[in-house]
Amino acid sequence: MMARTMEPLARKIFKGVVAAEVVGVFGAYFLFKKMDSSQDFRQTMSKTFPFILEVYYKSMEQSGMHGIREKDQQKWLESKS
Repeated sequence: MMARTMEPLARKIFKGVVAAEVVGVFGAYFLFKKMDSSQDFRQTMSKTFPFILEVYYKSMEQSGMHGIREKDQQKWLESKS
């Protein structure tokens, strides 16, 4: 009898985990697209969440796209002066 009552609970937990993963994947996708399309947003990320920006730079370098970090740093230095 106990196994039967646990089954709906396990199913609800499983659905919740799947839903959380889907939300996480879409959130990561939209965050990546925003960072990929906006240098200003990357500057904001460098101030608030530098570790996330570092993951973005490393993933871009792994995919063969080099120089984004350097261009960002150059623009940000120029805008300070």
